Amino acid sequence: MSKPIYVTQPYLPPLEEFIPYLEKIWENKILTNGGPFHQQLEQALCEHLGVEYISLFTNGTIALVTALQSLRITGEVITTPYSFVATSHSLLWNGIKPVFVDIDPNTLNLDPAKIEAAITPQTTAIMPVHCYGHPCDVEAIQKIADNYNLKVIYDAAHAFGVEDENGSVLNHGDLSVLSFHATKVFNTFEGGAIVCPDAKTKVRIDQLKNFGHVGEVTVVAPGINGKMCEFNAALGLLQLKYIDQALELRKKIDVAYRERLAGVKGIHCLSDSGQTIANYSYFPIMVEPGYPISRDDLYQKLKDHGIHPRRYFYPLISDFPMYRGLPSSHRENLPVAAVAAQQVLCLPIYPALEMSVIDEITRFIAAQ
Repeated sequence: MSKPIYVTQPYLPPLEEFIPYLEKIWENKILTNGGPFHQQLEQALCEHLGVEYISLFTNGTIALVTALQSLRITGEVITTPYSFVATSHSLLWNGIKPVFVDIDPNTLNLDPAKIEAAITPQTTAIMPVHCYGHPCDVEAIQKIADNYNLKVIYDAAHAFGVEDENGSVLNHGDLSVLSFHATKVFNTFEGGAIVCPDAKTKVRIDQLKNFGHVGEVTVVAPGINGKMCEFNAALGLLQLKYIDQALELRKKIDVAYRERLAGVKGIHCLSDSGQTIANYSYFPIMVEPGYPISRDDLYQKLKDHGIHPRRYFYPLISDFPMYRGLPSSHRENLPVAAVAAQQVLCLPIYPALEMSVIDEITRFIAAQ
């Protein structure tokens, strides 16, 4: 490759379009603490995503930590080992014990059939992940939660704009948490949000993300500084103008990959399922035993060729030192997740990715 190709690149609108936003920030002299752009972005996102209430955060990890605090989650939480470490780290930061259960082999999401066996008297919640933006089996998970009086907090970092037959997937569960990191479909460079169902919950979340303040001299909870500043909110408003265009380009890239890899033995493209509107946030392939070389060998060969895919997610969260001592981390408990961690490779996908590059990537994969 003439220049390195990475798995993702942030979509950057024209710089000259951001200048008026920057000038307005300077004119207002309001840089943070729920300024005008912050308020505008919250409203715009509610309308765009089809949700009632949203609270913006400085990043998705702080949003996860705060979501757990807002619902007063304690004890044990059932979650997936197949995710980015922020999912389970947010539990540890709250003194909560993660309990890992295996994933579904088709969606790579938390397997509802494995959840009930992991419930104990200490279980207070379930934290699933809409992996790669593919919706979890939300109905099955909610049924289990209702039967055992558990809360459900969705790590929806990948699921911006995704809808199922009932509308936005962000409306499922008690809370959904988004990431607006630079690698995400919609980004504010750094940022995140919590989607919640009612005004009372939003008030508590907003208090917690601002140190627990309720007014100038009163603090009611041990909150944190999780506020999104005006600069990032302005970036979000500008990005939102281009999101439909960006998603359409991602869709074309997704289709192109599937067409070109359809006949390659041992390469399986993970299917989009359970959604009426997708966001094409990742393009994961499974490098299965029928392929001539291993996933890791293909990964290295692509890197040597100037193409930088990612092994999302490898290793499993349960393999990291702070988790591997947990009984639920034992490999025999997580056979599907263990296979996925050894086989999945996410290929480059972003709006500016050219078809000629996709041709080169897919030809390279087919030629091994």
